[in-house]
Amino acid sequence: MQEPDGPRPSAGLTVSVLGCDGSWPGPGGAGSAYLFRTQGTAVLVDSGPGTLARLQGVLDPTMLDAVVISHRHADHWSDLPVLATFLRFSGRHRPLPVLAPAGLAQHTRLEGAPLLAWRVVSSGDRVGIGDLWARFHRTDHAGETLALRLDGAGRSVGYSADTGPGWSLAELGPGLDLAVCEATYTSGHEGTPGHMSGRQAGEQARRAGIPRIVLTHRWPTVPAEAVANEASAAFGAPVEQAFPGMEIRL
Repeated sequence: MQEPDGPRPSAGLTVSVLGCDGSWPGPGGAGSAYLFRTQGTAVLVDSGPGTLARLQGVLDPTMLDAVVISHRHADHWSDLPVLATFLRFSGRHRPLPVLAPAGLAQHTRLEGAPLLAWRVVSSGDRVGIGDLWARFHRTDHAGETLALRLDGAGRSVGYSADTGPGWSLAELGPGLDLAVCEATYTSGHEGTPGHMSGRQAGEQARRAGIPRIVLTHRWPTVPAEAVANEASAAFGAPVEQAFPGMEIRL
C-alpha cells in the first residue's frame, strides 16, 4: 500500500473539505464529506458522492480511525460502498468503525461488509475516537439526522449536518472555535423543509457566539456569493463558503 499523500497535522485540529454540494453534486463538485484530523486521529464525517477520490488526495483511507454518517440521505453516504470496496482490496485487516443513526447500516445494505464495524449512535451520545471526543445532537431534518461536536487537541468544532431552523447551533454547547454549518439556499427559499438559508445560518452562529463559520451544503444552482453575503450580514462579520480542497487549521 502506498504511503499517504498528506501527513497528519503536527498540532491542533485540521478540517479538510472533500465535498460540500447540497442534495446533489454540481459539475466538478462532490457531496458532503469532511476529514477531521489531529496528530493522532483521522475521522471522516459523511461520505457523499465523488468524495473518496478527493479523500485519497489528502490521506490514505486505510489510515482512517472512524467514519461518521449523519443521516440516511444518499448525498451524505453514497461513497461509503466505494470506500468499503477500497478497504477490501487495500490490505487493511482491522474493521473501520462507522458511527451512524439506527437503521442506516441496513438502509445502505452494508450491514455485512467485512471491514465496516457499525455502531449505532443517537442524540446525546458521547463517543471517544482516538484523541477526539464526538457528541451527537438530533437536528431539524427528515428522519434521524445527527449534528456533531468534535473536541480534541485543544479545539472544538461543530458540524450541523442537514437541519432546518428549528434546531440551533447553540445546542452543541459553548466554546466552539468553528461551525461548519449548512446554508442550502438564500432567504427567498426559507420555509423549504429541513434546510436553512444563509441568513438563518449566520444568525444562528451569531446568537451562539461562535467566532468562525464556514457555510456548506449549498445547492449547486444557488450562487455562492449570494448565500455568503446574507450570512455575513446576519453574522455581523465575513463568513466563509466551503469548497472542495478547502483546508482549515485550528
